[in-house]
Amino acid sequence: MADKQTKKKAKGRGKKKKTTLCIKWVKSSIGYSQRQKATIKSLGFKRLGDTVEWKDDPVIRGMVHKVRHLVEVEELVAGN
Repeated sequence: MADKQTKKKAKGRGKKKKTTLCIKWVKSSIGYSQRQKATIKSLGFKRLGDTVEWKDDPVIRGMVHKVRHLVEVEELVAGN
């Protein structure tokens, strides 16, 4: 019984706030490598000026890092 109570207490600790990345495509990918163009496409952009929202995640962060010179990123933190 004591084990169940400690598990419940531990469960509530360390909750992370849910963060969303709001990414805007601001610079054309013309003149850049095919890999960067593919990254822009896989992030979900259709045309220059588009904005997409993604759950903050190491995979998305890595993709954004590869095309950081073509996009602007804003972090949106969700309330409790």
